[in-house]
Amino acid sequence: MPEKPEKTPCSIALMAHVDAGKTTLSEGLLYTAGARRAMGRVDHGDAFLDTHSLERARGITIFSKQARLETANRQMVLVDTPGHVDFSTETERTMQVLDCAVLVISGTDGIQAHTLTLWRLLHRYQVPTFLFLNKMDLPGTDRQALMAQLQSKLSAACVDITAPDGLEQCAMCDEALLETYLETGTVTPGNLRELVAARKLFPCCFGSALKLQGVDTLLHLLGELAPRKTYPEAFAARVYKISRDAQGNRLTWLKVTGGTLAVRQSLSYANAAGEMVTEKAVQLRLYSGEKFTLADTAQAGQLAAVTGWSQTWAGQGLGAEPAGLGAVLEPVMTYRVHLDCDPALALPKLRQLEEEDPQLHLLAENGQIHVQLMGKVQLEVFRSLVRQRFGWDITLDDQRIFYKETILDTVEGVGHFEPLRHYAEVHLLLEPLSQGSGLVFDTVCPLDVLDGNYQNLILTHLGEKIHRGVLTGAPITDMKITLLVGKAHLKHTEGGDFRQATYRAVRQGLMQAKSQLLEPWYAFRLTLPSAQVGRAITDIRAMGGEFDPPEAEGALSTLQGLVPAGEVRDYPEVLAAYTQGRGQMQLTLHGYAPCHNAQQVIQETAYDPEADLENTPDSVFCAHGGGFPVKWNQVHSYMHLDSGRKEAQPPQILHRQPLEDRELEAIMEREFGPVRTRLYTPPKPRPATEEVVIRPPKDKYLIVDGYNVIFAWPDLAQQARSDLDAARRQLCDRLSSYAGFTKCRLVVVFDGYKQPGPGEKTHLNNIQVVYTAQGQTADAYIAALAHEIGPSYAVRIATSDALVQLSGLGSGVLRMSARELEEEVRRAQEQMRAHFQKKGKIF
Repeated sequence: MPEKPEKTPCSIALMAHVDAGKTTLSEGLLYTAGARRAMGRVDHGDAFLDTHSLERARGITIFSKQARLETANRQMVLVDTPGHVDFSTETERTMQVLDCAVLVISGTDGIQAHTLTLWRLLHRYQVPTFLFLNKMDLPGTDRQALMAQLQSKLSAACVDITAPDGLEQCAMCDEALLETYLETGTVTPGNLRELVAARKLFPCCFGSALKLQGVDTLLHLLGELAPRKTYPEAFAARVYKISRDAQGNRLTWLKVTGGTLAVRQSLSYANAAGEMVTEKAVQLRLYSGEKFTLADTAQAGQLAAVTGWSQTWAGQGLGAEPAGLGAVLEPVMTYRVHLDCDPALALPKLRQLEEEDPQLHLLAENGQIHVQLMGKVQLEVFRSLVRQRFGWDITLDDQRIFYKETILDTVEGVGHFEPLRHYAEVHLLLEPLSQGSGLVFDTVCPLDVLDGNYQNLILTHLGEKIHRGVLTGAPITDMKITLLVGKAHLKHTEGGDFRQATYRAVRQGLMQAKSQLLEPWYAFRLTLPSAQVGRAITDIRAMGGEFDPPEAEGALSTLQGLVPAGEVRDYPEVLAAYTQGRGQMQLTLHGYAPCHNAQQVIQETAYDPEADLENTPDSVFCAHGGGFPVKWNQVHSYMHLDSGRKEAQPPQILHRQPLEDRELEAIMEREFGPVRTRLYTPPKPRPATEEVVIRPPKDKYLIVDGYNVIFAWPDLAQQARSDLDAARRQLCDRLSSYAGFTKCRLVVVFDGYKQPGPGEKTHLNNIQVVYTAQGQTADAYIAALAHEIGPSYAVRIATSDALVQLSGLGSGVLRMSARELEEEVRRAQEQMRAHFQKKGKIF
């Protein structure tokens, strides 16, 4: 029976690298769905979703916009996101509110560096994804080559769903669905929708957005296969954007993820400083392009813009919605802002732009304003926005790399703040984390030592401030900060006391730790004439970069690798000059890594951490009716609390003698009661007449779940999508070599229970291959075989199927996953290769 169409809401974003035709595709989708009477064009400046004058002047998308359309069974909100790398932070902010995304790839260019960045972000936020290969009407496009590129660089689950064997390829993305397909010969849209929602399937289709080729197919796929979510009844919402309309009204863009939101409804939420605010939703606007309609309620699953809220922020969770993930993309350059007016008066207005793009990170220091930007295009847009919004002509100079700092060892930082009639003490554990982890805050402080409200206050203070490192004063990252213990005074502790103690504890810990300077690195892709490859390699090496061997494609060559962001600067212009405009360089932020010239940067910065009074590591104690400062390297001697981690403190501060044995005994008796002495009793000697039975080791037996292993090994899984028989043969060949080398008996079991007949058992070289009989699954056969031979052999079962592994427990057999078997086979092949090479034979 066909599924009943439901008008369920669905938010879909279009994403792409620049010039892939994303905005043109949005025009084609709106036109095909009947939401527009004519298609706009980017080059004509009349695209429906490029509404800002800066977008129409530059011909690129700068701000994310949305449009509403309907299919036969879905209400869709189409979100057009920026494609230029300078505005990718805007794209990332939308990902937490999407039901699915369409990744647009130019058929002539293939996968670009920014495409891979978007793909990693979609994976991070677990967004179900469709792929549209655009510009297929142009010469030089190769459908099969593009599919091979998608499956090798993105995922083996990318399937050309419009191909004749598209359904079969989709079924092979999931073992359970493959069984259904082999039994019935078909799959339902519901089956495919589940795979798309679980990111086990990425449907691909081909066409030309400008000529409306393949657009109707994509629209149909979105209507049928886009996930259909169910939402809880309790109100919840996720804020993904802050903006202002033409009249200056502040708009909070959100997705309702539970319950409903009504006009004039009061809502209590925490602002960026952690303070609770209660405000009413004055208007609920449902936007489509520049126009909007007013709604009385916003239902779960809908995107809406709310007026009346003054302190919300992008990424915020409202109601029952939890806090979101921190942003991955961030600017790597800082610029000094020159204004014609007083910076102190201008900063509050510029904060409006920071609200709309939190990654700008405006910073006021020494009477100057600094701003973080992604690149030159965003720099020009920022200047234009300031001119349009506030009427100021600004200049940006003093371009600098935005460095970060981390630590390499674990330390305990302590902070004490006790001027007269104030009191707070905090002990923090600072631990290094892997690159890209950011800052993580936690507490292990017992509630009977420090009240939970004070602990939450300390965690809030940890997250509210940009903590500076001690090498150059750069922000710290990749670190876990754990509250060990803390102390408050019943009468004298006030709100700001723990803020001071927390800041000083972080700083004091950093002064003790071994710090490391980090710098941003770009992933680059150079395309240039082959004759100039040598010059490019020399330049990249001079920058301190790393690269793979160049790949020649006709008269052009491609060079890919990593390079420090501080060394690139204007190199794209240099490249264009020495290649006469034929060279192109694509840059994508790869992340932060150890600085390649750390000592030089530290010396040039000449930062004195003890002279930075706004980030002091010293503490304040009280004596004789007044407070006095204590230097950071002497603070441990004055502390009122003991965190229990004295071994982590500097040795010069500890002056305690080791405990005597009697003291240790007293402590043990106090904690665990009297110590009972147990006399040593020697074991009884074995009678001389008793025989010692030495059992020979059991022969080894390995049982392999064939299909489970095929679909767990990436190369076999990819081959199985086109030729399952070849994948089976290749698995058996590998296992035959492995069995001969390890001298074990090996049985490979393939599931044939849906095939008529009694099954089949054959010998292939030195292994046994079993196809189970009709009505008998491979799971049942393996369980029975393990039970039968378990007492006589040392049996292992190789499968990642948890039920099969569990069935072997009762037989006393050992279990191993398909990944572990793959690693064992790989090691055996390496040992065989080394052995035969040593013998002078070819392997």
